[in-house]
Amino acid sequence: MMNNRGSFGSKLGIVLATAGSAVGLGNVWRFPYMTGENGGAAFILFYIGCIFVLGLPGMISEFVVGRHAQTNAARAYDKLSNGRPWRLVGYLGILTSTIILGFYAVVAGWCLQYLYAALGGQLSGDATYVKTYFATFSSDPLRPVLWGIGFILITHVVIVFGVRKGIERASKWLMPILLLLLLVLVSASCALPGSMEGVRFLLQPDFSKLSGRVMLDALGQAFFSLSLGTACLCTYASYFSKETNLLRSAGQIALLDTMIAIFAGLMIFPAAFSVGISPDSGPSLIFITLPNVFQQAFVGMPQVGWVISVMFYALLVFAALTSTISMHEIGTAFFTEEYHLNRRHAAWIITVVASVLCLFCSWSVGAYDIQVMSSSLMDFCDQLTANFMLPLGGLLACLFVGWYVPRQLVYDEFTNGGKCNKCFFQIFLFAVRYVCPLAIILIFLHQMGVI
Repeated sequence: MMNNRGSFGSKLGIVLATAGSAVGLGNVWRFPYMTGENGGAAFILFYIGCIFVLGLPGMISEFVVGRHAQTNAARAYDKLSNGRPWRLVGYLGILTSTIILGFYAVVAGWCLQYLYAALGGQLSGDATYVKTYFATFSSDPLRPVLWGIGFILITHVVIVFGVRKGIERASKWLMPILLLLLLVLVSASCALPGSMEGVRFLLQPDFSKLSGRVMLDALGQAFFSLSLGTACLCTYASYFSKETNLLRSAGQIALLDTMIAIFAGLMIFPAAFSVGISPDSGPSLIFITLPNVFQQAFVGMPQVGWVISVMFYALLVFAALTSTISMHEIGTAFFTEEYHLNRRHAAWIITVVASVLCLFCSWSVGAYDIQVMSSSLMDFCDQLTANFMLPLGGLLACLFVGWYVPRQLVYDEFTNGGKCNKCFFQIFLFAVRYVCPLAIILIFLHQMGVI
């Protein structure tokens, strides 16, 4: 089965591909801002604690399902539950990832357009010009759509080449390049006059800022950052070999994801403090604030500023691409195996559906006022997946592995048949049965504004 449907060819490929699914735009525009505003290193320490409490057990629970079944997410849950309704957990993950791919591609397309603009030197100008540039571009009825769908087509090409020649090979190129770009940008940012104030702002612990709300934010960031609840981890684990150490792989993936998020903060805050600009969060940070920061920080060195701007948007494109690849693969694997389609035809189904959603989401925040329940279609899709579908998928996955799947099966997968990690199994089982469900319920209530 593994040979017929493809598999990862190396341990490095497993870590880079799966970490790539977790590393995305949220690492750049959400984690640094949350860290800086909520206690700096104190927030990071609590976030790392949340990774141990929720992230690792949640990841491993999906790994257990995927690697044991070695099939797409829907059939994996069906196989382990003997045809019971648990199959719906897999369907939920497939639907969630496809919706996310559709609206995520809008922002990824913006990144691609800004890389093109940076290469052409079109982002030079004062703050008003940069703000107007974004408003003009995002409200255009055609250009953002073309860039967004173009990004989906790039993803499609990678997916068509398969697991080893497509996903793994792309990850082995994209992730090292992403890390190299990030390290260069961090070095350039920290070399600016006054940059150490930004470093202290990000990394100096301020435990007085920690509160119940901040801790819940850290818990939620740990959940969403690692792609829990999307069926991505389950799908990728179906390509793992039986010798893969699940606990070690999960730890390496979480470490790489957290490291990139912290480096993103070290790239943004020193440069922002150097020119006296307070960074925002969300799209305004990436497409309005930071272009202005680069212009001011390297005002006397326009060529350096141009290089930094190009590298930054290339970094965003690579980060977005590693995420869209994983989201596309979830649905592609499903249609390939459930409807016996070849990979190319199955990939086109996801590409077309995501492109249509991308079209309407792009219009809803730009040229046309497409609203659902008093929100733009794009915001509605974001809120639907983040507030409901992801927490529900993550909760059901933990309950399934913790309470429904036979304990011996979970033990065999976690320990590779008793060969490793035996002393950690009871801790994992307790976490996935009790701690993770409680944590996800808290995240859901926090997202809904109840607590």
